[in-house]
Amino acid sequence: MCDIADIRMQVMWNRLISVVEEQALTLLRTAFSTSVRESGDLSAGVFDPRGRMLAQAVTGTPGHVNTMAEAVAHFMAAIPREEMFEGDTYVTNDPWLGTGHLHDITMVSPSFLNGELVAFFACTAHVVDVGGRGFGADAKSVYEEGIQIPIMKFAERGKVNLDLVRLLRANVREPNQVVGDFYSLAACNDVGHRRLVEMMRETGLDTLESLGTFIFSRTHDAMVERLGGLPKGSWSNELVTDGYDAPIKLAAKVSVRENEVEVDFTGTDPMSRWGINTPIIYTKAYACYALKCATAPDIPNNAASLAFYTVTSPVNILNAVRPAPVALRHIFGHMVPDLVLGALAKAMPGKILSEGAGALWNIHISARPANGGEGRRAEVLMFNSGGMGARPGIDGPSATAFPSGVHTMPVEATEHTGPIVVWRKELRPGSGGDGEFRGGLGQIIEIAPMEGHEFDFSAMFDRINHAPRGRDGGESGAAGIVKLDDGTLMRPKGWQHVPAGRRLIMELPGGGGFGDPAKRAPEARAADRSKGYVSENDK
Repeated sequence: MCDIADIRMQVMWNRLISVVEEQALTLLRTAFSTSVRESGDLSAGVFDPRGRMLAQAVTGTPGHVNTMAEAVAHFMAAIPREEMFEGDTYVTNDPWLGTGHLHDITMVSPSFLNGELVAFFACTAHVVDVGGRGFGADAKSVYEEGIQIPIMKFAERGKVNLDLVRLLRANVREPNQVVGDFYSLAACNDVGHRRLVEMMRETGLDTLESLGTFIFSRTHDAMVERLGGLPKGSWSNELVTDGYDAPIKLAAKVSVRENEVEVDFTGTDPMSRWGINTPIIYTKAYACYALKCATAPDIPNNAASLAFYTVTSPVNILNAVRPAPVALRHIFGHMVPDLVLGALAKAMPGKILSEGAGALWNIHISARPANGGEGRRAEVLMFNSGGMGARPGIDGPSATAFPSGVHTMPVEATEHTGPIVVWRKELRPGSGGDGEFRGGLGQIIEIAPMEGHEFDFSAMFDRINHAPRGRDGGESGAAGIVKLDDGTLMRPKGWQHVPAGRRLIMELPGGGGFGDPAKRAPEARAADRSKGYVSENDK
């Protein structure tokens, strides 16, 4: 039985989670970029004075949350304690110290109570532009990909570094949106700080030490119990992806030991000369997420639970080193869970979902008037999701962002940001892999420039030449297709052009099926037909 002290600690733990949730919602409500405001491409969390994550907001993505968990230590190493003051906010977009590419901004703020450092608040968000070549795979080094901000102070003692603001405005295509997002990030941490101080004063806490001990000890004990029930040994898996101009092999070995699960990416292909490389901090984030989903999904995600997972890799495309181009680090980062889960499926047969679309089908559109005419210019970013793999006992969700967890942007919000028209956005019939449980459907999206306009777009797609695989006898999902409305096929990655009068059609991949198709219930097949989830040839 719990004593009254434990109950009090549990209540304060819940309060702490509500603090970081309000922190995240502040960013959602004040952000300028649609990727943050509409899609939730962000993270927020609170850390103890040693830089250990106490709690994270539910709102946000695993790639941001788990990189943020490591990034705070980098900030503490760069800024000595004696140079930290009340009202400070620190910032970076360093891919190797933050979240893996320049478009993500990470901010960390110290939180003081009665003059003593009691916590850090951290948050991240994806901004619409950082200059350079734009959001795409075509750069040959990180120096071409945009402005780089080393760990530095965005504000000191509450006073904003206006020199940094001027540098941002001079280097990005959408200065008002980007600078606005910087202030939103800073406000997000400030709200977290104020709510934490209110909580501590209300509950009589001078520090978070006792609460942190409670959180970490309970989490540690739960993890030891959970991992103790797993089979011990090592299992390997490989996954082939489209790459930029040649297929890329990803390889992983998962080893389960007493009180530790290790993932090793030895055997993965070398770094690419294109901007599809992934820094290890981002690879770790999604490897740990996959492990957590499979082994301890109900145990809180904090420093104590993450400590049980170890990720190693030689230098390769999943452990890219500076100055590799890394703008599209999310593509292979989002493939890491399918890779890791494929290995775990051998250790936990019948319990792991099938492969899905994996990587978001992001598209960055640079729209302008055609032939030098009059009109609008705009940078438009869309996040789009294919189908998830089928799960043991249930069909896969359709058009769902797994593993990233971001929301799909509403068409109305997307069209509002620039001169484009989304003519079609619907589920893609027949794209889910057959099986006892069907894979989730992809979607079909049709986009055109407004009359008198044209656009270039950065393709960030995968699973076009290598479809998501089924599991335990389930069939593969449908591979993706990118083309113009006249039938011209487009490349899966790189900047390309859509002229005035043409439409871009994206057919997103579907998830793989799970189990023998012959075992699918007749009523499930009838429901698929009635809902239009299967193609005419399958009826």
